[in-house]
Amino acid sequence: MDRLDPSQLNSLVKSSFQPDRGAKRPREEDSHEESRGKKSSGRDAGRVLVRSELDSEEQTGDGDKILERLMDQDGEDPEGEPVDESTVKKMILTFEKRSYKNQELRIKFPDNPEKFMEAELDLNDIIQEMHVIATIPELYHLLVELNAVHSLLGLLSHDNTDILIAVVDLLQELTDIDTLHESEEGAEVLIDALLEGQVVALMVQNMERLDETVKEEADGVYNTLAVIENMAEFRPGLCTEAAQQGLMQWLLKRIKAKMPFDANKLYCSEILAILLQNNDKTRELLGEMDGIDVLLQQLSVFKRHNPATPEEQEMMENLFDALCSCLMLPANRDRFLRGEGLQLMNLMLREKKMSRVSALKVLDYGMIGPEGSDNCHKFVDILGLRTIFPLFMKTPKKMKKVGISDKEHEGLWKPSTLEEKCAVLLLTHETPRLCCSSASLPFLIFFSPVLFSLKWI
Repeated sequence: MDRLDPSQLNSLVKSSFQPDRGAKRPREEDSHEESRGKKSSGRDAGRVLVRSELDSEEQTGDGDKILERLMDQDGEDPEGEPVDESTVKKMILTFEKRSYKNQELRIKFPDNPEKFMEAELDLNDIIQEMHVIATIPELYHLLVELNAVHSLLGLLSHDNTDILIAVVDLLQELTDIDTLHESEEGAEVLIDALLEGQVVALMVQNMERLDETVKEEADGVYNTLAVIENMAEFRPGLCTEAAQQGLMQWLLKRIKAKMPFDANKLYCSEILAILLQNNDKTRELLGEMDGIDVLLQQLSVFKRHNPATPEEQEMMENLFDALCSCLMLPANRDRFLRGEGLQLMNLMLREKKMSRVSALKVLDYGMIGPEGSDNCHKFVDILGLRTIFPLFMKTPKKMKKVGISDKEHEGLWKPSTLEEKCAVLLLTHETPRLCCSSASLPFLIFFSPVLFSLKWI
C-alpha cells in the first residue's frame, strides 16, 4: 500500500473528525459507546479504539503522535479480503436484512426517530460497503438474482434524503461507463433490471425532492444526471423512454429556473443535447412542451453579453446544439418562426458577440430545405440579408475560436453554408413571384452584389 505524504495525512486527520455526509450518528454517553463496541466485530472495535485514542491525543494537542500513529497503521494494515461471489452474496444478504429492519422500525415508530436511527445508520454503512461490487461487473447478475436492484430502487423513495443520496452514489458507480464496458453481459443484466424498475421516473421524482441549495443534495442531483448519462451512452435507445418518463420536462424546468449558473445547469444542458441527438421522437416531445421557447429565452441572455466563464460558454453551445437538433424536425421550424427565433439570431449576428457563429448555424438549420421557405421569407422581411451580406466580403477576425486554424475559421463563414443556401432557397421560392411584382427591384438590389461575388451573374 502506498504511503501518504504529510499534507494528505494532515487532511485525513482533520476529515476524520468531521461528520460523514451520510446518516449522522448521534452523540451518546461513553457507557453506551462501550457497550456498542462490545457488539461490534473485531475490526470495528479496533477502529473505535483507534478513534478514541486519536481523540484523547488531539485533546492534548500532540499532533505529531497522531501523524506517527496513522503512518504506522498505513504500513501495518493487511490487505483487504478478496471479493468473490460468496462475499457479494453475504453483502447483499446483509443489505436486505438491514433494509427490511429499517423499514419495519420506521413503520412501528414513525414519530420516534431514536428508535430507528441506529438501524438507519447500519443501512447507510452497508450501502457504502457495496461500492466494492462496482469493481467486479461480472458479478452484477447477483444484484438482479438476489433482488438487490429492486431494493435499491425502493430506497430511492426513502424519507431520509441521506439514504437516497447514498443509493444514487452507489448506482452512479455501478453504471460508470468504463465499468460497464468491462463486462457487457453483466452490464446488460443490470441496465435491463434498472429500466424494468422505472429507474428514470424514480430519479426524476427524487430530483424534485432535493434542495440544491444544500451542497450534499446538489451533489445528489449531479450524480443522478450522471447515472442517466451513463445508461444513455451505453444504450442510446433508452433516450426516448427516459424523455417520456418526465426527464425532458424536468430538464426544461431546471434550465429555465431562476438560479445562479452552476455545474448542475451545465449538466442539464448536456443531457438535453444528448436526448435530442438523432431522435425525432424526443425532438417532437420538446416542441410539444414549448421547449423551443425555453431554449430561445435562455439563449437571449447571450445576445449582448458573452459567457462569463468557459463552463457557461459550454452551456451556451449545448443549448445551441439542442436548438439545431430540434430544427431538423420540420414541425419545430414553424415553432421557431412563431417564437421569433429569426429575430433573435439576427440580433446576435449584429451584436458580434461569442454567440454569433452559433446563431449563424441555427439559421442554417432553420432555413434549409423546402420546409424552411417560410423562415427564408421572414428573414428577408426583417432585413436579415443586410446582416449576413457583409460576411461575404470579410471574415470577422475577432470571432475566431481558440484552437482552430485560419483556414477552418474562414470555412465557418464562407458563402457555401448558410448564405448560399439562403440565396438558393430565396431564388427558388421567390423569383417567380418577385419578377411579377413591384418587390423585384429591392430584391435584386440586395442580391446583386452577392450573386456577383458568387459568380452567379
